[in-house]
Amino acid sequence: MHPTEEDEEDHKALHGASPQTAERAREVTRGFLSAVAAPAGVGTDAVLLVVSELVTNAVRHAGGVTQFRLVAGPGTVTVTVEDASSTAPTLRRSSVGEPGGFGWQLVRELSEDVEVSTRPGGKTVSALLALSH
Repeated sequence: MHPTEEDEEDHKALHGASPQTAERAREVTRGFLSAVAAPAGVGTDAVLLVVSELVTNAVRHAGGVTQFRLVAGPGTVTVTVEDASSTAPTLRRSSVGEPGGFGWQLVRELSEDVEVSTRPGGKTVSALLALSH
């Protein structure tokens, strides 16, 4: 049996899962990266770190993850996390000695593009990452 275009598309996207811990989100992401045959290295490490940060922020600051999506493109992965807070993330000015406050900056630095869209009852944060650097 030959895979159809629809079957191939199913392997390039993961929709609807709502992991409520960064650990579970990384697990799901590792499986996704393996399924799309993403080359191991700096790019996949960056995807895992961005997933961890976005899910952790949604859980800590926005009432949890309501939707989680991963989509593979040519040499890229888009990570999308939706939550129930319409408050957009902001850069926090923290001193090196203070814990936390660096995640959003890290997401922005590791990503090729980051988009935040708010809606009544929540927001969507999407980060596009290159798989090779």
